[in-house]
Amino acid sequence: MSKQPSFLHSAICFGGIIVMIITGLIVYSIPIHVIIILAIVWTAVHSYFLGYRFPEMKAAMSKGIERGLSAMYIFILIGVVIASYLESGTITSIVYYSLDLISPSVFLPAGLLICSFMSLAVGTSWGTVGTAGVILIGVGSAMGIPLPIVAGAVVSGATFGDKLSPVSDTTNLAAVAAGTDLYKHIKSMIYTTIPTYVICIVLFALVGMQYSADSVAKEGIEAFQSAIADNYIVSIWSLLPLVVLFTLSMRKKAAEIAMISSVGMAVLLALFLQDRSIFDVLINLHVGHSAETGHAGLNSLVNRGGVMSMMETLSMTLFALALGGLLDKGGYLRSLLTGILDLIRSVFALMLATICTGILACCSMGESYISIIVTSQLFKKKYEEMKLKPYMLSRSVEESTTMSSPLIPWSTAGAFYFGAMGIPVLDYLPYTFLNLLNPIVSLVMTYFGIAVFREVKKELEIQSAK
Repeated sequence: MSKQPSFLHSAICFGGIIVMIITGLIVYSIPIHVIIILAIVWTAVHSYFLGYRFPEMKAAMSKGIERGLSAMYIFILIGVVIASYLESGTITSIVYYSLDLISPSVFLPAGLLICSFMSLAVGTSWGTVGTAGVILIGVGSAMGIPLPIVAGAVVSGATFGDKLSPVSDTTNLAAVAAGTDLYKHIKSMIYTTIPTYVICIVLFALVGMQYSADSVAKEGIEAFQSAIADNYIVSIWSLLPLVVLFTLSMRKKAAEIAMISSVGMAVLLALFLQDRSIFDVLINLHVGHSAETGHAGLNSLVNRGGVMSMMETLSMTLFALALGGLLDKGGYLRSLLTGILDLIRSVFALMLATICTGILACCSMGESYISIIVTSQLFKKKYEEMKLKPYMLSRSVEESTTMSSPLIPWSTAGAFYFGAMGIPVLDYLPYTFLNLLNPIVSLVMTYFGIAVFREVKKELEIQSAK
């Protein structure tokens, strides 16, 4: 018969995982796959002493993986999308045109805005990073801007839309899990997100000023464009795959359908515009686009993509989801919070605990969807007791889980962003200004009583309605 872990037991279990990650990943550079496997074994041993046996633990891990299966399809398809866009010349054409249109000094805030509008429109940060993000990495490379900074702007913009878009899965899930209306949830987040976003634009503008036209070799940009023109047909027709992707996404078609349709258009362009062989195209959709262009910067941009490029990321994510399922089954996070919830007396303390818990959940479970559900379940009753509107809970949950997930190397988002852009999470983390600042801005506003929404008595609601 299994039992719930004590506070001390849960603290030891979580503490051990954190120590493994910090020492293994940062100090000794042990592959994250191995660290997560060790964390699974560590958690399984703790679960054994709670009365769980291997069949139960295996079922819990399988359930954790099952919850993230829908994301796995996107993982694989993004690899195919990137390869097909390179085969068709879509990415190289956009980079070519962008080098004419965007000045290096405004590139970072412009990239932030582009990714923000795209993710807000289509409701997916992954699709934004896998398309616009890859393109902006290429443009930034040609302009001589450090790629971790470019990736930080991309992730900040992509997360902005993923958080506020009414067609975003995390936005809808947070509203449902907290028991609030979707648009009330979004409106509540606007109070804290927009001020943070303004700060981000200013910060990226200041950073971008270091890369003015004077400090960037004009010859380098021209050489990059020449290399593109020598190896690919640059044409406005190359934008058609993106048009297909955006059109179907705006019409609320499933992401998989939009991506496959976009790939189909890209394959046609590869055959008839780039004069590629159908057999080479199909092979490269699997292994990734391969080309020797004679330009080192262009080579780093175009030699990527394909199903196989996502396999390392996919396997790491499966391990992380299995660990999350095992931790959820054992109830370790719930046990840690049982005593803490009783001590919370102020709104600030409650929101601080919610945000910290959401981040901890993402770190331990590696997946924002599970973290949103678990964190909402843990704190829902406490928000009701303190007479706070349910969209205060949903806002706090998103400001922890949605914001922190891209900053965790072993999370589904962090692993995917690394696979798509090729920039390690810990490299771009310091430049994800929106993700880092949003929880802080939210807590500061709460401390001063700004944008704190409380329940009112029904009598007052009736009077105000009259």
